Amino acid sequence: MLKQPFLDKLTRLRLPGFRVGLQEQWENPHYAELSFDERLALLVDLECTRRDNSSLQCHTKAAHFALPATIEDLDLSPSRGLDRSFILQLAQGEWIRCHLNTLVLGPTGAGKSYLACALGQAACRQGFSVRYHRTSRLLHEIMLSHADGSFAKLLASLARVPLLILDDWLRDPLIVSQARDLLEVLDDRYGQSSTMVATQVPIED
Repeated sequence: MLKQPFLDKLTRLRLPGFRVGLQEQWENPHYAELSFDERLALLVDLECTRRDNSSLQCHTKAAHFALPATIEDLDLSPSRGLDRSFILQLAQGEWIRCHLNTLVLGPTGAGKSYLACALGQAACRQGFSVRYHRTSRLLHEIMLSHADGSFAKLLASLARVPLLILDDWLRDPLIVSQARDLLEVLDDRYGQSSTMVATQVPIED
């Protein structure tokens, strides 16, 4: 078998992980001790891992998280007052599959943004597309979209994303038009996708 033409075909098929693994098998005589099925399984696993990592990187980059937070780095000690089992349950993403919403509540400096970003990162690992927005900046983006006529397009893009994270919710008072715009965003998402709101505003308010 001519090796280079075969490698070129793997490149055309967009199987770079498979190609790298095959080159390693050709160069390392220890792989000859494995059966064909075992060697093929290693190549397929390598390609799947590469694709999973690439997908995670794409999802994470597109989310625009404010912080590089992960579930592993969360302080889930009892002194933090977080329910460890509940946080880990949220990280599995079933609530997103069921199109449910989540509130992250607490005073300034409690770590709401970090927790929201960590759960968003966990959602990316589950294969979900995520978008993170500080509410004030999203409102500014919406205002600009009204000015240039792209409001409908922006609404459609926000409606499609499986998880929308709105941080610093109602940090500043809203004017009527802003309240109306946020209602448009949430109405389009209701029952179709999930929204996470991080805020220091108590539920009763």
